Amino acid sequence: MIVKTIKTKIFNEGENLVEFILRNIKKVKENSIIVVTSKIVALSERRTVVIVNEKTKEENIKKESEFAMPTKYAWLTIKDGIVMASAGIDESNAQGKLILLPKDSYVVARKLRNALKKKYGVKNLGILITDSRTIPLRLGVTGVALGYAGFRGIRDYRGRPDIFGRLLHFSRTNVADSLATAAVLEMGEADECRPLAVIEGATVVFSERTHANELRIDPRDDMYKPFFDNLPSR
Repeated sequence: MIVKTIKTKIFNEGENLVEFILRNIKKVKENSIIVVTSKIVALSERRTVVIVNEKTKEENIKKESEFAMPTKYAWLTIKDGIVMASAGIDESNAQGKLILLPKDSYVVARKLRNALKKKYGVKNLGILITDSRTIPLRLGVTGVALGYAGFRGIRDYRGRPDIFGRLLHFSRTNVADSLATAAVLEMGEADECRPLAVIEGATVVFSERTHANELRIDPRDDMYKPFFDNLPSR
């Protein structure tokens, strides 16, 4: 698998996202995946808030979240079915504004795919909208797929044998987040100005339909819930 990052000029709020991608990615090969950071998607949708005072961020975190809980370090939230800090609201590289997450990254991915397939003249094309997140008990950020289109986000091994012939009952690979992590690693987090990338040679199943809920787990059914519920207080 090859991840090719694209260095660009700064994306301006309200700029046309399709035109920006076409200007910076002249052509793609069949079976490629175009990666777009969620920040420029949000800017294209004008999903920004002017920082008026210290309460601005808190108010918007609560508004954007399905669940929000203040902690010592940050607000812990559930946004679009994903556990993340501060509902994904970003202040970096924002020039005095808060940048919210896109309104619906799956809808954006689908629309981008439909538009770009025609422009590039390819049949199989994936679109992946990425962001960064922290993982419990691990330092640093990794990539996460906020939305995608054109490929299946889960590889299901259930019912298949392992190398000793034993049938697997639970194993599934999160394809979308794995691709997002690889892309975010190369795209960077600071002043790299690489909001776009192209992934070639990934072992994915391309598909015309994407199921937006295929990666989601109800918090009540999450396998780690009992563990965290029973952690001793410190």
